[in-house]
Formats: sequence, structure tokens, C-alpha cells
Amino acid sequence: MTRDELRRKLQQARAALSETSRRQAADAVAQRVAQRVTGQQGVAAIFLSFANELDTTPSIDALWQQGIRTVLPVLHPFAKGHLLFLNYQPDTPLLNNRYGIREPRLDCRQVVPLAAINWLFMPLVGFDQQGNRLGMGGGYYDRTLAQWRRGALPRLQPIGLAYDQQRVEAIPTAAWDVPINEVITPSRHWQFT
Repeated sequence: MTRDELRRKLQQARAALSETSRRQAADAVAQRVAQRVTGQQGVAAIFLSFANELDTTPSIDALWQQGIRTVLPVLHPFAKGHLLFLNYQPDTPLLNNRYGIREPRLDCRQVVPLAAINWLFMPLVGFDQQGNRLGMGGGYYDRTLAQWRRGALPRLQPIGLAYDQQRVEAIPTAAWDVPINEVITPSRHWQFT
């Protein structure tokens, strides 16, 4: 199965989940996210859900309750295919980017460097037991993780957030793919070495 075929299959499985299942999954993941950061301080980058992704609203609330500063990804206005991360609070004004994903209005004073981020909670379409992840195909997170892969961001801890149904036996990989060490699903906190 090609990456595109697998992506379509997993997106269809995600879209088929009932509203009740989605809510329960989002709440269960939020509890695991809270456990992951309990007793720690730092900055968490997290995404706002889009197109049947796991709802991150409960996880964002859990981070705020833990006193964790949160930032959201924003499409970089000058470096195509790259992300910036901006501070996010309950009253932060949001806009739809060119993909229809909500993000903070670009304000250079609110940019947080990747080196200052402790946890990078990422969306994914699929993942496997080796920590390989399948995203939407734009490569934004692979580019973001390139420095981490080289060891240049020692404090950064990339963590995927997904439904249990998004785990597969094996993800076909490409040279630019960056595997991650952790994925949180409703039923489990997966850790890969």
C-alpha cells in the first residue's frame, strides 16, 4: 500500500468515528497529556484540530490547568513549508490559514523559538511501533523536526496525538521522514526507542 493509499484509508477510519467516540477519545488523551507534563514547567506547542483530527481542546485546557504555557503553529510567511510558533491564550485572535486551519494572527512579538519549546504535540494520520509517523503530506513537521533529529534541540520532546485506530503495522518511510519517540492515544502512551 502506498503512503497516499494508507493516508486515505486512515483518514476514512478517523472520519467514521462517532461523535461520542471522538469526545471520549479527546478526554482520554487530555488526561494522558496532563500526566505527561505533571510536575514540570515549560512550553508546549500543540495544534488546533482540523478535518476529523483528534480534538485538542481538552488537551489545551489540561495544559493550561497544569500551568504550562502553550503555543500554536503558524504557517511561516516567508519560508515556504515551515512553521512558526506563537503564544496562545484563551483570548488570542485566530484566523484561518490557506488550508482552513485556525492559527493566531501573525505578531512577531508573540513568536516563540523552537529552542524554547519543551513538548511538541503533533497531529498525525498514522503511526507504527517504530515511531514512524504519517502526516498530511506537506512535510511541515518533518522540516520542524530536522534540527531535533540532528541533536540541535535537546529539550524538545516531539509527541504525536492520535486515535487508537491510527496505529498500523508499518508506515512506508521516505528519507526525509523523522520518526518520533512518543505517541499518545486514548488507550495508551506509546514510547519508542
